[in-house]
Amino acid sequence: MQYIYLHGFASGPKSAKAQAICDRFAKIQTQLKIPDLNTADFSQLTITRQINQIAAEFPDDSAPVTLIGSSLGGLVSAHLGQQYQQVQLLILLAPAFGFLSHWLPKLGDEAVKRWQDENYLMVYHYGEKRSLPLSYDFVTDAQQYQEDKLQRPIPTLILHGMEDEVIPITASRDFARYRPWVKLIELDSDHALANVTTEIWQAICLFCQLP
Repeated sequence: MQYIYLHGFASGPKSAKAQAICDRFAKIQTQLKIPDLNTADFSQLTITRQINQIAAEFPDDSAPVTLIGSSLGGLVSAHLGQQYQQVQLLILLAPAFGFLSHWLPKLGDEAVKRWQDENYLMVYHYGEKRSLPLSYDFVTDAQQYQEDKLQRPIPTLILHGMEDEVIPITASRDFARYRPWVKLIELDSDHALANVTTEIWQAICLFCQLP
């Protein structure tokens, strides 16, 4: 089994959550790959680009893959699981289901319209600790990735904070409701899940049957 971690939007491989989980995998002598989904060009980020990048990481021998995705990385993981049979398990941390419907209203209609007209929006990148331009192509690309298309019955574990201020937990509840292959664990936390790393690791071990 190959394990791959997908970080969130405007984040990176060195995020606290990614490194905490990577350290746990290292302690059981299991490799966790954490690709940089920014690929040195955050401005041209799209979900399609991320899907293609991660698919290229899959083993050539069709060995099974477990994806661990955080926030937008969780959404990307879910679509990878739909498209690629090699993906055998999904672990989604506060997955960004309905991402555009939650994010764009916070920007406001005027800002979104200006973004569309000017093609670039300055977005604060937490990994780089500075604002970077993002093409409006991100939005037009993301619009094709709808949750109703995610119907492959792949064993899925979702861990979501009940106080999530970015992606409301109702997004995961709605996703799990009509998919019996999805297990949702609700945690006393926010979007960062920083205070429940032990609970997350215990759930991952149980779900993946790790030592």
